Amino acid sequence: MKTFTPKPADLTHDWYIIDATDVVLGRLSVAAANLLRGKNKPSFAPHADSGNYVIIINADKIALTGDKMDKELYSHSGRPGGLRRDSYAELLKNKPERIIMHAVKGMLPKNKLAKVQLTRLRVFAGAEHPHTAQQPQVFEIEQVSQQAK
Repeated sequence: MKTFTPKPADLTHDWYIIDATDVVLGRLSVAAANLLRGKNKPSFAPHADSGNYVIIINADKIALTGDKMDKELYSHSGRPGGLRRDSYAELLKNKPERIIMHAVKGMLPKNKLAKVQLTRLRVFAGAEHPHTAQQPQVFEIEQVSQQAK
């Protein structure tokens, strides 16, 4: 039996929406990364771009477990003195999108295809998003944070 390799004409990009209210950051990131890579499709191939578009809403209501509120997220601009350090508590108030983008980026493979797949991720702090015309399917994450209960 020959190995199935999807052709570019076979690849479709569906739209999914995930509500991040009281969902643990790691569980949300795994679900989003799997959808972005297209691992939910039977025609998945690691080298082909069969990924989907993912919209994450209510990013400001995400659950952070453990002592992540005290930890810091580092980034560097590439310029001298360009190290930036922000705490998760500060980012959760000001830019919760950055926390989710960083977590999902870490769960994608480290190659050129991951950069293309990461551009299909849309994260919004509130419940409103401008992609209603694409008619996204709701992707439900059953297990929510124990602290939220």
